[in-house]
Amino acid sequence: MTSIKEEAVNYVAPSTKNIADLEAVSVDMSIYAKTFKEGTDDEFTINVLTVNGEDYRVPDTVLKQLKANLKAKPKLKTFKVDKEGTGLKTSYTIVQLE
Repeated sequence: MTSIKEEAVNYVAPSTKNIADLEAVSVDMSIYAKTFKEGTDDEFTINVLTVNGEDYRVPDTVLKQLKANLKAKPKLKTFKVDKEGTGLKTSYTIVQLE
């Protein structure tokens, strides 16, 4: 058993990373919806993909851009996401890799 002090010192808040943190993303990766604060007024759902046991958020704007990229290049296999800004001023750009 550990003390509350030891737990506090070692505590790392759970977080979801962003797809822009990945060097490359395959268009064939599985994506799923993850709901937070279920059953409360603050409930919200995000799209995530899991890489090496860690969740990465996939913003809707990324999916919208990827759809346009796939329409122009149906054989696209991999891409990366560049992220600029923070909060509500965040923008994402898809960069085709292969």
